Amino acid sequence: MSKEKIPAGEYKRRRKQLMQAMGKDTIAILPAAIHKLRNRDTEYPYRQRSDFLYLSGFAEPEAVIVLLPGRKQGEFIMFTRERDRTMEIWNGYRSGPEGAVADFGADDAFPIDDLDDILPGLMEGRETIYYSLGRDKEFDSHIVDWVSKQRTQSRSGALATPEIVDLNFLLHELRLFKSKAELRVMRRAAKIAVAAHNRAMQAVKPKMYEYELEAEYLFEFRKSNAIPAYNSIVGGGENGCILHYVENNQPLKDGELVLVDAGAEYQGYASDITRTFPVGGKFSKEQKIIYDIVLAAQEAALKKSKPGCHWNDPHDAAVKTIVKGLIKIGLLKGTLAANLKSEKYRDFYMHRTGHWLGLDTHDVGDYKIDEQWRLLEPGMVYTIEPGIYIAPDLKSVPKRWRGIGIRIEDDVVITDDGCEILTEGMPRTTAEVEAHIAAA
Repeated sequence: MSKEKIPAGEYKRRRKQLMQAMGKDTIAILPAAIHKLRNRDTEYPYRQRSDFLYLSGFAEPEAVIVLLPGRKQGEFIMFTRERDRTMEIWNGYRSGPEGAVADFGADDAFPIDDLDDILPGLMEGRETIYYSLGRDKEFDSHIVDWVSKQRTQSRSGALATPEIVDLNFLLHELRLFKSKAELRVMRRAAKIAVAAHNRAMQAVKPKMYEYELEAEYLFEFRKSNAIPAYNSIVGGGENGCILHYVENNQPLKDGELVLVDAGAEYQGYASDITRTFPVGGKFSKEQKIIYDIVLAAQEAALKKSKPGCHWNDPHDAAVKTIVKGLIKIGLLKGTLAANLKSEKYRDFYMHRTGHWLGLDTHDVGDYKIDEQWRLLEPGMVYTIEPGIYIAPDLKSVPKRWRGIGIRIEDDVVITDDGCEILTEGMPRTTAEVEAHIAAA
């Protein structure tokens, strides 16, 4: 088994932790992600629901996880598609109920077609049903129907009235803290993305199209058995000022920058990196000044990425550094305090400095507890991604600054005494970037 693979014992531990938090006389029900049609008879590539992966590692569709704390006959039940030789010839291997037990640790497993006959019986006597409404309307209707029938029976004295409670509250808090095995996988996802960014920096040249540069990333991802964690952003010139630019269809011009936000997903876990570099290999004076401000903002945020700091501390540090830098070069007027109060800086920096990272690129987990920013703790993984974007039509600034968009993004995990940058191994300063491009 690959050392980067999540071991079966970890999935079992996760289920045990969740069931301990659920308590007795409860049941958790979690359906797999559904296939989505792209057009006519073509489907989007299937990607399992992250919560489902977290609890089982099972990547097939048409499946349901059921957790029953304290059930003597077995606490972990799965419903899956049956083995079908004809369907497997056309569409690929199926684990079947037998594989769910043998390979994924289920105590028992049944055909998915038997769900309506078996699951209501498993729900009987359970006072609380942990289930996340709103993601699968069809399955929601089944849950509501089964619960309604039990409530009808409860009025006749046959059963207790079950209550539906959102599963996300308990499950997503568990997912927020990454284990050693998860971090091994995330380091691999980061390493793949780092290699892709390094490759692209040395491949870039004037007159290349944005999609050609994107292809360098796709090649590096796929040759390492990874896929894009999200739609890559490859924004040349003023396109770098569009935060979620994904058209990636314009030519890259000498003298301009290209902002690339691209991460790899490996075994379900995401990396998320942004680098901004000169198409022609050299930063202009104005580009270098803005880049250095953004890099200083990231360094300030990294210093606040340690246990005991609050989630918002890295963002505050980055904002203050950006505001000071913009005041120094004359793009903001007035004092630091006045600009922070008025939030005038949001003309240039309009997003947060980071987000949780894991099985989802924007991973689950609360940022506040009781309306207060939560404390950073070991095992939390997030991005640090300050940026400055000077819109091409922003008439309040001199023309030489307009159209410059720069973001620098890395992934970090909080450790016992600070943080580890998972995405080390790329040039960061302007001098390092220029030298790396020149070495191609």
